[in-house]
Amino acid sequence: MTRLALVMIVRDEAHAVARALRSARPHVDRMIVLDTGSQDATPAIARAEGAEVSTFVWVDDFAAARNASLALSDAAWNLVLDADEWIAGGAEGLSPATLPATGGGFMGEVRRDNQLDQADGEGSAITWIPRMLPRGVRYEGRIHEQPVGVDRSVRLPLRLGHDGFTSANLARKGDRNEALLMLELQAAPDDPYLWFQLAKEHQVRQRVAQAALCFTEALRLAPADVPYRHALVVRALTALKTAGRADDALQLADAEADNWPASPDFWFALGDLYLECASLNPDRALSDFLPIVELAWKRCLEIGEQPQLDGTVAGRGSHMAAHNLAVFYKTLGQTEPAARYHALAAELRGGG
Repeated sequence: MTRLALVMIVRDEAHAVARALRSARPHVDRMIVLDTGSQDATPAIARAEGAEVSTFVWVDDFAAARNASLALSDAAWNLVLDADEWIAGGAEGLSPATLPATGGGFMGEVRRDNQLDQADGEGSAITWIPRMLPRGVRYEGRIHEQPVGVDRSVRLPLRLGHDGFTSANLARKGDRNEALLMLELQAAPDDPYLWFQLAKEHQVRQRVAQAALCFTEALRLAPADVPYRHALVVRALTALKTAGRADDALQLADAEADNWPASPDFWFALGDLYLECASLNPDRALSDFLPIVELAWKRCLEIGEQPQLDGTVAGRGSHMAAHNLAVFYKTLGQTEPAARYHALAAELRGGG
């Protein structure tokens, strides 16, 4: 019996599939690729990299494709990757000491560093996702599918890179995800996770009003303990501010402040929000808003980076907060702290 297999579904991924397979090949016993209708060289490239390639007729259902790929594996453990992902570190989490040949009663969560466009000023957003699955686990959900069958999750040291959220790759995917989300919402209109995912689709495409509406619906429906709550709150703050709904964003911030005292992302978004309020209310800026901007970004630096938080953006607890403070003080004509935080930002970023 195979101990560990890589299992992938792909379609028209000739530009990326070799990278994913090469990153995994030294660590797995088999590589299984299920092609869902490629018109490019994806299947040939996958075979050349040593993968076993099969085909599947696409039925507008990611869970169906995932489950068909898992059915091809006899392994005790299945590492699920997408073609736009690759193993970037922590491969010791794939060892027999962690994943014995006898299997185990848990799903392994791995850290995924999602590359963001450099124009955003942000390097990567961190998510924790279940990608190490024991035999027998299957997926549910037409889109943003989730594995089911084992209740316990364990975080592994494995770290994935991912560039599927860059503008170029989002454009290549077109409106596929949005269309599938709408179909899912027709069947489950009260599912907060689907509203959250639709909100993110709108947000990355800069549809600010639609994003704000969908985040608001997700917040209304989501229990306080859902694992994506941190990302939901932080992204909703930004969406509401961007959509011109500063008052709604302030209400959300007040309601959630006690829940995220150790989140640099929450305080970073809070600083942005209060800066927006200062620009909208210049007569109250110095008295009511700018002191909170300063406090919030300083708080980010006190907290530091918190990669264990799902949805956290690397830099908000370090160089991005320092950079914002440098600009803040420079705008106020305070040259000494501006220079100090400019130097700190460069140091934290690793620059000179």
